[in-house]
Amino acid sequence: LRMAGVAALGGFLFGFDSAVVNGTVDALKEKFNIGDAIGFVVAIALLGSAVGAWFAGTLANKYGRRKVMIIAAALFLIAAVGQAFPFSVADLMFWRFIGGAGIGIASVIAPMYIAEIAPAQLRGRLGSLQQLAIVLGIFTTAVTNYFILNAASAGKPETSANNTWLLGLEAWQWMFLIELFPALLYFLLALRIPEPPRYLVEVGKLDEARA
Repeated sequence: LRMAGVAALGGFLFGFDSAVVNGTVDALKEKFNIGDAIGFVVAIALLGSAVGAWFAGTLANKYGRRKVMIIAAALFLIAAVGQAFPFSVADLMFWRFIGGAGIGIASVIAPMYIAEIAPAQLRGRLGSLQQLAIVLGIFTTAVTNYFILNAASAGKPETSANNTWLLGLEAWQWMFLIELFPALLYFLLALRIPEPPRYLVEVGKLDEARA
């Protein structure tokens, strides 16, 4: 359960990173004068997801499931900071793409890892943790966006994600930065779980697989 829960954190970040931008759209349009192109700025994360998902299996077979989880966590961390401090629309799109790559990797590696460590009689139930975590991630970002927006708008004439809040940063920046906490937790916990026995057998580490 612990190992499956750690893997499912990737699903949580999948949901969080894909949904967090919803609260920032109007602020980004105003900040960078994006206009109707905001749709592509948001959607470019899906292209990153396709790339991440395409390479995730290959990377997992070559370097191990746990290392690929760590890579996904690092991408989420980098994307959270990058999206919070973009200099222009171009690098905002780049960081959206990087976050999308993390989503794509997490969408492959989490169910793969859970399936390979779960006892047969629990595999279906543990595998469903991934889907549960995705929905919880989406729900959590809706809640955090709501509280950040209201906290930043308290006493202000307008409720806007462009309002400044803690440390002089605007609310939309904090909406992205809040992802640092689950991403860092995912990164640290992924360092502490073992490789699944299936992978260890594949690379000839039979004693570790038996253990």
